[in-house]
Amino acid sequence: MASRTPPAAPRAEEQHPAARAPRRRLSVDERREQLIAVALQLFSDRAPEDVSIDDIAAAAGASRPLVYHYFPGKQALYEEALRRAGRELAGRFEEPGEGPLSERLYRVMGRYLDFVQSHAAGFTALLRGGSVVAGPDAGAVIDQVRLAAQEQILLHLGVPDPGPTLRRTVRAWIANAEISSLDWLADKPVPVETLQLHLVQELVAALTVAAAREPELASLLGEFFAAERPDGPTARLVRDLAAALASPTLADSLLRLAAPPTP
Repeated sequence: MASRTPPAAPRAEEQHPAARAPRRRLSVDERREQLIAVALQLFSDRAPEDVSIDDIAAAAGASRPLVYHYFPGKQALYEEALRRAGRELAGRFEEPGEGPLSERLYRVMGRYLDFVQSHAAGFTALLRGGSVVAGPDAGAVIDQVRLAAQEQILLHLGVPDPGPTLRRTVRAWIANAEISSLDWLADKPVPVETLQLHLVQELVAALTVAAAREPELASLLGEFFAAERPDGPTARLVRDLAAALASPTLADSLLRLAAPPTP
C-alpha cells in the first residue's frame, strides 16, 4: 500500500489568525477614557492608596510613561475616575415618575446598592474619609451626588417648593443610606434585598413623621398611600407596624401617651 503523505502543518499565522491582525491604535480621547475606566475599576476593588500608576498601566496594557502622558499623576487620575463614578451613581437615582412611590424608590435603591457592591473598596474609602488620595475634589463629588439624590427624591414627591423640614428629612435619609451601606459592606448581616426594602421603608416612615409638621406634605402623602399596592414596600411596613402596635404592652403605653395631659 502506498504511503500517504501527511498534510503540511499550518503556518503560524494560520494557527493564530488573531495574532497577525493589526491592533487598532486608540485615539487620544479613547486612550484617555480607557485609562479612566481601568483606574475606576481598580479604585473600586482596592482603596486608592493601594493602587499604583504601574497597576493602572498594566491593567490598561499601556506603559507607565504613557499614563503620565495623559495624567500628571495618580491624584489627577483618581479625581477623574471619581467624577465618572459620581455621575454614574447620581444617574442611578433617576426613575420615571410612574407607579406607586415606594416601588419607584425600591428600584432606585436596588441600583444604588448594586453600585455600592460593585465599587465596594472605593465606596468605603471615599465615604469613610480614610483615603490619603482623597482631596477637596472628592468631597465636592460626594456633595454633588447627595444633591442629585435629594433633588430626585423631591422630584418624586412632587413638592415644588419643599420646606426646611422636608429637605432636612430627605438629607438625613440619604446620610442614613450611606451609613447603612457602609455597615452592610462590613459584614453583610442580611441579604441586600432586605437592606433595599428597609431603606425604602425608613424613608416612608421619615416622610410620615415630617408630614405631621408640614400640612402640604400630609395631603401629598395621602395621595401616595392611596396609590400603594398591598404587596408593595409601604403596605408591608404598615402591616409590620400594625403587628407591633397590637402588642398589649406597647398598645397600652402608646394609648397612655396619646391621651391629652390632665391639667
